[in-house]
Amino acid sequence: MEIFPWFHLHFIENKGMAFGLQLGGEYGKLALSVFRIVAVFGIGYFLKRLIKDPKTSWGLVASLSFILAGAIGNIIDSTFYGLIFSDSVGKVAQFLPVEGGYASLLHGKVVDMLYFPLYEGFLPENVPFMGGDYFIFFRPVFNIADSAITTGVLFIILFQRSFFAQLDEPKETAVLEKTTLEENNNDNDEGTATKILEKPM
Repeated sequence: MEIFPWFHLHFIENKGMAFGLQLGGEYGKLALSVFRIVAVFGIGYFLKRLIKDPKTSWGLVASLSFILAGAIGNIIDSTFYGLIFSDSVGKVAQFLPVEGGYASLLHGKVVDMLYFPLYEGFLPENVPFMGGDYFIFFRPVFNIADSAITTGVLFIILFQRSFFAQLDEPKETAVLEKTTLEENNNDNDEGTATKILEKPM
């Protein structure tokens, strides 16, 4: 369905990762689903610790929350979508079919629907390697969960210095305090030794 020339709603079922990337075979799909679940628990635990730390940047919390929400969204699709819908190849999928869904637990497909063909046409002949080829940008179809994950990752990459600088401050302060304490102890030891040497016999 064309909403604008540069934006279409295009229903596809993705067997793999974001933007249509795939791991081969049923074991690859299962491994991907298990990895997503483990990653969600890991990110959730890390996010919980960050929220409790008053020095944490809320930009980092928001970025990780985007990633977590997107991962959970894709997990829901891959875990349950195949159980509650029939196959949609060449027809409209049925919700809760009598014969059961098209896939087992953790083997479902992820629904993608956002398509942005911002440029479509033949590339100039002088473009290296792809000159004269028909080219579409942006070709992959994705969903809102993919967008959330991508947004979170990009924010962390772009603002990593400000996000993680505050988390590093306590370590630097601790090292400085330890160095200062050692210097003070050395000064006290030197002062004590001087007094002992100056004490009259």
